[in-house]
Amino acid sequence: MNIFEFAMKMEKDGEGYYRELANGATHPGLTSIFTMLADAEVKHYRIVDRLRRDEGQPDMAEDTLFNDAKNVFVQMKEKQDTFDFDASQKDVYRKALDIEKESHAFYKEKAEEVDTDAKKALLLKLAEEEKRHMFLMENIIEFISRPETWLENAEWYHLDEY
Repeated sequence: MNIFEFAMKMEKDGEGYYRELANGATHPGLTSIFTMLADAEVKHYRIVDRLRRDEGQPDMAEDTLFNDAKNVFVQMKEKQDTFDFDASQKDVYRKALDIEKESHAFYKEKAEEVDTDAKKALLLKLAEEEKRHMFLMENIIEFISRPETWLENAEWYHLDEY
Protein backbone atom coordinates (compact mmCIF):
# COMPACT_ATOMS: atom_id res chain seq x y z
CA MET A 1 0.00 0.00 0.00
CA ASN A 2 1.52 3.35 -0.97
CA ILE A 3 1.39 6.47 1.18
CA PHE A 4 -1.63 7.88 -0.65
CA GLU A 5 -3.68 4.72 -0.29
CA PHE A 6 -2.73 4.54 3.39
CA ALA A 7 -3.66 8.20 3.88
CA MET A 8 -7.01 7.64 2.15
CA LYS A 9 -7.75 4.70 4.47
CA MET A 10 -6.73 6.81 7.46
CA GLU A 11 -9.07 9.63 6.39
CA LYS A 12 -11.93 7.21 5.72
CA ASP A 13 -11.45 5.65 9.17
CA GLY A 14 -11.37 9.12 10.75
CA GLU A 15 -14.59 10.06 9.00
CA GLY A 16 -16.28 6.91 10.29
CA TYR A 17 -15.10 7.56 13.83
CA TYR A 18 -16.35 11.15 13.82
CA ARG A 19 -19.71 10.03 12.42
CA GLU A 20 -19.94 7.56 15.31
CA LEU A 21 -19.12 10.34 17.77
CA ALA A 22 -21.72 12.60 16.17
CA ASN A 23 -24.36 9.88 16.48
CA GLY A 24 -23.49 9.27 20.14
CA ALA A 25 -22.97 12.86 21.26
CA THR A 26 -25.11 13.96 24.19
CA HIS A 27 -25.43 17.54 23.00
CA PRO A 28 -26.51 18.89 19.59
CA GLY A 29 -23.57 21.32 19.57
CA LEU A 30 -21.09 18.47 19.86
CA THR A 31 -23.01 16.52 17.23
CA SER A 32 -22.54 19.47 14.92
CA ILE A 33 -18.80 19.75 15.61
CA PHE A 34 -18.20 16.04 15.09
CA THR A 35 -20.14 16.17 11.84
CA MET A 36 -17.95 19.06 10.71
CA LEU A 37 -14.85 17.04 11.58
CA ALA A 38 -16.19 14.05 9.62
CA ASP A 39 -16.84 16.30 6.63
CA ALA A 40 -13.29 17.64 6.89
CA GLU A 41 -11.95 14.09 6.73
CA VAL A 42 -13.97 13.53 3.55
CA LYS A 43 -12.38 16.64 2.08
CA HIS A 44 -8.93 15.32 3.01
CA TYR A 45 -9.75 11.95 1.43
CA ARG A 46 -10.63 13.62 -1.86
CA ILE A 47 -7.46 15.73 -1.83
CA VAL A 48 -5.25 12.71 -1.20
CA ASP A 49 -7.09 10.74 -3.89
CA ARG A 50 -6.33 13.48 -6.42
CA LEU A 51 -2.69 13.41 -5.35
CA ARG A 52 -2.66 9.63 -5.74
CA ARG A 53 -4.05 9.87 -9.27
CA ASP A 54 -1.63 12.72 -10.12
CA GLU A 55 -4.48 14.96 -11.28
CA GLY A 56 -2.67 18.20 -10.65
CA GLN A 57 -2.68 20.39 -7.59
CA PRO A 58 -5.88 19.78 -5.59
CA ASP A 59 -7.64 22.85 -4.26
CA MET A 60 -7.13 23.36 -0.53
CA ALA A 61 -9.81 25.92 0.20
CA GLU A 62 -9.51 27.77 3.48
CA ASP A 63 -10.70 25.60 6.35
CA THR A 64 -13.58 27.23 8.25
CA LEU A 65 -13.87 24.46 10.85
CA PHE A 66 -12.44 26.55 13.71
CA ASN A 67 -14.73 29.48 13.16
CA ASP A 68 -17.70 27.18 12.74
CA ALA A 69 -16.83 25.29 15.95
CA LYS A 70 -16.29 28.56 17.78
CA ASN A 71 -19.77 29.69 16.72
CA VAL A 72 -21.24 26.46 18.07
CA PHE A 73 -19.55 26.96 21.44
CA VAL A 74 -20.65 30.60 21.56
CA GLN A 75 -24.25 29.53 20.89
CA MET A 76 -23.99 26.91 23.62
CA LYS A 77 -22.73 29.56 26.04
CA GLU A 78 -25.44 32.05 25.06
CA LYS A 79 -28.14 29.44 25.64
CA GLN A 80 -26.55 28.65 29.00
CA ASP A 81 -26.97 24.98 28.25
CA THR A 82 -26.34 22.47 30.98
CA PHE A 83 -24.19 19.47 30.24
CA ASP A 84 -23.97 15.99 31.64
CA PHE A 85 -20.97 13.98 30.50
CA ASP A 86 -19.74 10.67 31.83
CA ALA A 87 -16.11 9.67 32.17
CA SER A 88 -16.24 7.19 29.29
CA GLN A 89 -16.88 10.01 26.82
CA LYS A 90 -13.53 11.52 27.68
CA ASP A 91 -11.79 8.28 26.70
CA VAL A 92 -13.64 8.17 23.38
CA TYR A 93 -12.67 11.76 22.64
CA ARG A 94 -9.07 11.08 23.66
CA LYS A 95 -9.01 8.32 21.07
CA ALA A 96 -10.10 10.87 18.45
CA LEU A 97 -7.30 13.15 19.65
CA ASP A 98 -4.82 10.30 19.26
CA ILE A 99 -6.07 9.66 15.72
CA GLU A 100 -5.49 13.32 14.86
CA LYS A 101 -1.99 13.21 16.38
CA GLU A 102 -1.16 10.14 14.28
CA SER A 103 -2.51 11.80 11.13
CA HIS A 104 -0.50 14.95 11.81
CA ALA A 105 2.71 12.96 12.31
CA PHE A 106 2.01 10.82 9.23
CA TYR A 107 1.55 13.78 6.89
CA LYS A 108 4.64 15.56 8.24
CA GLU A 109 6.76 12.44 7.81
CA LYS A 110 5.45 11.57 4.34
CA ALA A 111 5.88 15.13 3.09
CA GLU A 112 9.61 14.42 3.15
CA GLU A 113 9.19 11.31 0.99
CA VAL A 114 7.17 12.58 -1.97
CA ASP A 115 8.69 13.39 -5.34
CA THR A 116 7.49 16.96 -5.95
CA ASP A 117 7.46 20.20 -4.00
CA ALA A 118 3.75 20.61 -4.77
CA LYS A 119 2.90 17.26 -3.14
CA LYS A 120 5.14 18.11 -0.21
CA ALA A 121 3.42 21.46 0.30
CA LEU A 122 -0.01 19.84 0.16
CA LEU A 123 0.91 17.13 2.65
CA LEU A 124 2.29 19.77 5.00
CA LYS A 125 -0.95 21.73 4.66
CA LEU A 126 -2.91 18.57 5.52
CA ALA A 127 -0.62 18.12 8.54
CA GLU A 128 -1.52 21.64 9.68
CA GLU A 129 -5.23 20.93 9.33
CA GLU A 130 -4.81 17.77 11.40
CA LYS A 131 -2.99 19.90 13.99
CA ARG A 132 -5.99 22.23 14.16
CA HIS A 133 -8.26 19.19 14.57
CA MET A 134 -6.03 18.10 17.47
CA PHE A 135 -6.44 21.49 19.05
CA LEU A 136 -10.20 21.33 18.65
CA MET A 137 -10.33 17.85 20.22
CA GLU A 138 -8.19 19.08 23.12
CA ASN A 139 -10.72 21.87 23.67
CA ILE A 140 -13.65 19.45 23.55
CA ILE A 141 -11.94 17.23 26.14
CA GLU A 142 -11.31 20.25 28.34
CA PHE A 143 -14.90 21.38 27.80
CA ILE A 144 -16.43 18.09 28.92
CA SER A 145 -13.99 17.88 31.82
CA ARG A 146 -15.10 21.20 33.27
CA PRO A 147 -17.91 22.80 31.27
CA GLU A 148 -18.75 25.65 33.61
CA THR A 149 -15.20 26.97 33.90
CA TRP A 150 -14.34 26.29 30.29
CA LEU A 151 -17.31 28.21 28.94
CA GLU A 152 -16.53 31.16 31.18
CA ASN A 153 -12.96 31.29 29.86
CA ALA A 154 -13.59 30.28 26.26
CA GLU A 155 -12.22 33.29 24.45
CA TRP A 156 -10.83 31.27 21.53
CA TYR A 157 -8.41 34.12 20.78
CA HIS A 158 -5.55 31.62 20.88
CA LEU A 159 -6.84 29.87 17.77
CA ASP A 160 -5.10 32.46 15.60
CA GLU A 161 -1.78 30.78 16.41
CA TYR A 162 -2.60 28.10 13.89
